[in-house]
Amino acid sequence: MDIYASLARLHMQTFGTTQRQIAAVAAKNHTHSTRNPLAQFQYPLTIDEVMAARAVSWPLTLPMCAPIGDGAAAAIVCSETGLRRLKGLQRERAIRIHASVLRTATERAPDNYSQHLCYLAAREAYEKAGVGPQDMSLAEVHDATAFAEIQQTEALGFCAFGEGGPMAESGATTLGGRIPINVNGGLLSRGHPIGATGLAQIHEMVMQLRREAGVRQVEGARFAIAENGGGFNGVEEAVTCITILGR
Repeated sequence: MDIYASLARLHMQTFGTTQRQIAAVAAKNHTHSTRNPLAQFQYPLTIDEVMAARAVSWPLTLPMCAPIGDGAAAAIVCSETGLRRLKGLQRERAIRIHASVLRTATERAPDNYSQHLCYLAAREAYEKAGVGPQDMSLAEVHDATAFAEIQQTEALGFCAFGEGGPMAESGATTLGGRIPINVNGGLLSRGHPIGATGLAQIHEMVMQLRREAGVRQVEGARFAIAENGGGFNGVEEAVTCITILGR
């Protein structure tokens, strides 16, 4: 949390991002989780409640930091040949993997955001899939902290660097907004079972693309993108994976 907090402070100093904008992410994800019966936390929080909570490492308060809990996720992956062996509803429910990019960190200056590994990996994934950020219906990002979601919103190309905070505060990343992010509650509220977290993101995207997400369904979902990261190397994640799924 100290590392994330230091990155948040740099972002605040560079772009004017506010603690209230970071709190807006946590409040949004807690509200989203009330629609997810599998979420670890299933109660809403307001922005003011998030800001008034116990400090962990400024500017991060407790609801801005993901918990660690138990959990599991599973997926069935098959080739085109394997898919042809399925029949009926099973085949119709299959979701296509359009891109999956794994990238490791490099040494970069802290404020050189254009070389952030998630930004580079996302650009590669979009190119492989033949789509862009404007084509995404929803996103799942590794919000180990609320600030991390702001940074990944920018890295995935949903806004320019420095505009992630205002975007979160505007409601654009809320269910029903321009690009819903972490509609299952994210790590902050759905929970963070470490090894299962990345595949849980895939599970949510598959449910959304199948139009089976119930009360948290993103209307007309066609493409979805996930960003999952782990560890730290200098000023960024040690490794990241970007996955784009589509109908």
